[in-house]
Amino acid sequence: MESVKVVTIKAIEATPANFKDYGQVIEASLDSVGFGPHDAQLDLAQGIPRLYVMHLEHFPLKFSRITHHARVTQCLGSIGGNVWYLGVAKPSVVDPNEIKDDSENTVAKSCGGHFYVPPPVEDVQVFKISGPKFVKLHRGTWHAGPLFKSSTMDFYNLELANTNENDITTHNFKKDNGVTFTIDE
Repeated sequence: MESVKVVTIKAIEATPANFKDYGQVIEASLDSVGFGPHDAQLDLAQGIPRLYVMHLEHFPLKFSRITHHARVTQCLGSIGGNVWYLGVAKPSVVDPNEIKDDSENTVAKSCGGHFYVPPPVEDVQVFKISGPKFVKLHRGTWHAGPLFKSSTMDFYNLELANTNENDITTHNFKKDNGVTFTIDE
């Protein structure tokens, strides 16, 4: 069996500016402020929205798999504003009309039918999310987590009712790249 390389990534605090390639960081605003660019720009048009509390147990600060959803934006936030972490890579969904015959076979087809390019190891970033805020992921953003230090945490999750059944594509860095990730706080 080949050895697996452990890549340690320093987590940075998620802000609206540094998270913009992956989605949005949504922070508290006054109730009297109308809808605008600081609100989550959602795309839930391809199904029935599902908002639920997700209970997770034992998601330590390491990962070797990363997932994306090509048909929906997703919102995640911890109940109570507890600190958590999210590994991400930029969306890489490919328009089938843009695939060239001379491509280097890096374009893959998901079981859901869309085309994508697997995320490069060097493009993976880790963000720390703390306090009363949540993140909205752009359609197709690769994500690993939520990850956290405690044994359990609860999160609210907004996606589609069937996202985890027919719109989930996972890349296995350990199997495909010989790499796992750990998070340095």
